[in-house]
Amino acid sequence: MRHAWKPVTALILVAALPACVSARLGGSPPRAVAAVPQAGAGYSEPTALEPAPAAPAGSVLAEPLPPPPGSQVAAVDTGVPAAGGPVIADVPPTPAAPPAQVAAINPVPAAPSGPSRSSVLGGWNAREATGSSCRVTLSSSPALDLYRASTVNCQNKDLARVSAWDFRDGEVYLYQPGGTVAARLRSGGGALEGALTKSGAPLTLAR
Repeated sequence: MRHAWKPVTALILVAALPACVSARLGGSPPRAVAAVPQAGAGYSEPTALEPAPAAPAGSVLAEPLPPPPGSQVAAVDTGVPAAGGPVIADVPPTPAAPPAQVAAINPVPAAPSGPSRSSVLGGWNAREATGSSCRVTLSSSPALDLYRASTVNCQNKDLARVSAWDFRDGEVYLYQPGGTVAARLRSGGGALEGALTKSGAPLTLAR
């Protein structure tokens, strides 16, 4: 029996030698071969041993490193207010005040305008104190520094000689040739009322 195990021992040593050499050189160790004796024989054929399963590799989680002490980290605007900070609600704009209403004021009627040079132009009916009447026309045609005037069918000699007229200070002046004032009249009640200068007799010119 001792002689039967000697060849088996030598075979195991020979198989282990390359494994040691390969381990030193950094190579992969060969599969170990074990000899299992069979019944009725001195040794048996070596059988290949399955390698042990490799240990599962652990998973590595990559996380950002914390900033060094004393460094400032830029804040990222996420649109969400920070915890504990005041929340400002949108305030609707203040409506504009309605325009002030101004009460309608009735316009004050304009005061009747006084007589003017243009308002006395044209023909007039002259009535004397004696009851006689005639036609007096005041023209806009200039006559030296006055305006032309004419009479028709006037019985009073002073009135019949009127040849010019003028308007000054709200009064109508009737002139004879040579610049003599024949009468002075003032507007009143839609007519011109006055008197003859020489006789002082009242005179009225109406439309």
